Amino acid sequence: MILDYDYWYFEKAIDPALCDSIIQKGLAKMKLQEEQFGKEVSVATTGGWQHKGSQGYEKAVNDKSIEELKQEGLDPTEAYVRDSNITWLDDKPLFEMVQSFVGEANKQAGWNFDWDYTEEFQFTKYGPGQFYGWHVDMGSKPYREFKPQEDKWKLNPDGTPMLDTFGNPLTEDNLATSNPSLIGKVRKLSVTISLNKPEEYEGGNLKFDFGPHADERFHECTEIRPQGSVIVFPSHVYHQVTPVTKGTRYSLVGWNLGYPFR
Repeated sequence: MILDYDYWYFEKAIDPALCDSIIQKGLAKMKLQEEQFGKEVSVATTGGWQHKGSQGYEKAVNDKSIEELKQEGLDPTEAYVRDSNITWLDDKPLFEMVQSFVGEANKQAGWNFDWDYTEEFQFTKYGPGQFYGWHVDMGSKPYREFKPQEDKWKLNPDGTPMLDTFGNPLTEDNLATSNPSLIGKVRKLSVTISLNKPEEYEGGNLKFDFGPHADERFHECTEIRPQGSVIVFPSHVYHQVTPVTKGTRYSLVGWNLGYPFR
């Protein structure tokens, strides 16, 4: 897919006071999670994602392309590890505000993707040394309804099924859901909001890999470091969050879905 714009951003688009409010709300929910389920719940991502160090790939994924990982004999699908603290937010006014940015970016960038639903927002905290390796947000298959007679469940250590953010059992392919707004759809447009001041952390930049034939293959998005900046990009684009080297980075991430491209 050839695009005139690989991403579209709005600098300092959200009021700092609102950003601070989102941070406080996210941290409060993280604290509640830790009190109820233990710290590992907020460190781990839902659905059994791998953690930094689980396969010894910390150094391999920080700044390498898919081809470089393969050349080193590593499986890229296993090397996309992350180390971050997350929770989920579903505030209605927040949805309306973010969806307006996504709609404007979709129009201004000329993508004109059909989409009609936004997933729950992921509030993420990256401390020193934390990062997210190369990955894409868009899967090869659409979300589908969970079929207990056909699907193999992902299980917790106690034998009970792992659940997605909607409380539905997860299958081995991690695509199960019974949310009617998701069934048959794929992620098309991703959005990230920088919530805190740029001087509060070092590193932790959103970074794209546009492929070997791009005029600029790798791009580190320092233009969205100002607090309240919003970036929207197609969900099939490879990206990462570089390791935070000092301080703490807070961000809000969302995924906007529609029926598969035709």
